[in-house]
Amino acid sequence: MSDALARPAAAGGSAPPRSNAVVAVLAFAGIVVSLMQTLVIPIVPELPKYLDASASNTAWAITATLLAAAVATPVAGRLGDMFGKRRMLLVSLVLLVTGSLVVAMADSLVPAIVGRTLQGLAAAVVPLGISVMRDVLPAERLAGSTALMSASLGVGGALGLPAAAFIADNFDWHILFWTSASLGVVAFALVLTFVPESKVRTGGRFDLVGSIGMAIGLVSLLLAVSKGADWGWTSGTVLGLFAVAVLVLVAWGFYELRTAQPLVDLRTTVRRQVLFTNLASIAFGFSMFAMSLVLPQLLQLPEQTGYGLGRSMMTVGLVMAPQGLVMMAMAPVSAAITKTKGPKITLMCGAVIVAAGYGLNILLMSEVWHLVLVSCVIGAGVGFAYGAMPALIMGAVPASETGAANSLNTLMRSIGTSFASAIAGVVLAQMTTDLGSHALPSENAFKVVMAIGAGAAILAFVLASFLPGRRTDATPAEPAITPDAGESAEVSQTNA
Repeated sequence: MSDALARPAAAGGSAPPRSNAVVAVLAFAGIVVSLMQTLVIPIVPELPKYLDASASNTAWAITATLLAAAVATPVAGRLGDMFGKRRMLLVSLVLLVTGSLVVAMADSLVPAIVGRTLQGLAAAVVPLGISVMRDVLPAERLAGSTALMSASLGVGGALGLPAAAFIADNFDWHILFWTSASLGVVAFALVLTFVPESKVRTGGRFDLVGSIGMAIGLVSLLLAVSKGADWGWTSGTVLGLFAVAVLVLVAWGFYELRTAQPLVDLRTTVRRQVLFTNLASIAFGFSMFAMSLVLPQLLQLPEQTGYGLGRSMMTVGLVMAPQGLVMMAMAPVSAAITKTKGPKITLMCGAVIVAAGYGLNILLMSEVWHLVLVSCVIGAGVGFAYGAMPALIMGAVPASETGAANSLNTLMRSIGTSFASAIAGVVLAQMTTDLGSHALPSENAFKVVMAIGAGAAILAFVLASFLPGRRTDATPAEPAITPDAGESAEVSQTNA
């Protein structure tokens, strides 16, 4: 059984005039939030000096954002389904602005970590934006718009790196966070002005016990993965965290299956289309992040190694930036393939392109233009895949669960990136070469990481092959924005 939503037809078959504004505003909000991923990268080496703390302690400014995002994304998605997706999107942007202001005024470690945690709590903006699009856009705009919104995750990260490097090199580091706060305010005002609230609500009682259990399980898992290299993979702390994660998440799963209004409807998540899309998302998150770890290091390592290019962080940003533009450009192509062949084929095409990009990188890694080419090829594949995933998810869940389902899918990608960071870190730490008195990752280490990234993309291809064809388990929602008032249209739920 599924929920379908009736939508009024637009005159002449064209999209209501306000649809363009909604898509542009939501995509901008997604880019602003994704900037938080790369905002601190240029200043990581200087954070101990800026915050008067050790390097191991300042690393929490990054880890805290990761953990907060993992917990907040599914919770905000569920709250959006219950009380309004636009409302939760605005709350997320308020948290981003607040966190940015806290760090912008910080000169010590604790407020910086608090601010970065608040920024992480805003991570649900992209899945919430996709869910809003399902509820308020006309059918002919949905595939392309959700593909663009999904691609904003990569676009913001890629474009943010050169901008952050420029600001860090030429201004006080606090300007980075004043800038992010300003962008957050602009995004909030635009969403408030142009994005209508969906009338699709589930209501009911929030699963507080389930959210606490999920938070404990996810934090334990991601903390063990992200800190394993620093604390020791066989240390009591890391093994204990893994044990807690397994026990808590298993208990959480049993609880979710037995509660009347679960945080995550596990019966929906095990549907073939949802399950294999989420598994492919983990593999794609892994594959995409492997490139983000390899290319910057290759660019910055000294030329004396024989394979490093000795370039600055600013150059790294400029090399990575075209990837974001390619991802954005691929959004309409991804949508066109999805409309004609189905999202399964789009996802599989993306996997093939990403795998080819990594294969190319193994052969071409000695010139800057080589790495620009590789990042663009991989970015094109990721753009295809990230555009298909929301279509697959929304084609298999009722409209009343869109926020939670999209948020869970985003979380799966984040888990993939976390494992990529951990595994690539182990490879690069174990396969080293000596330069003077310093041990640096060897050329073969980078090639192994690229091969693992290609393998993850191939795994995503295999997983996608198990997805259903063009016929989906549920009919996507089809509400629309009325061209006159611009307010959210009345929608009526019917059983398909």
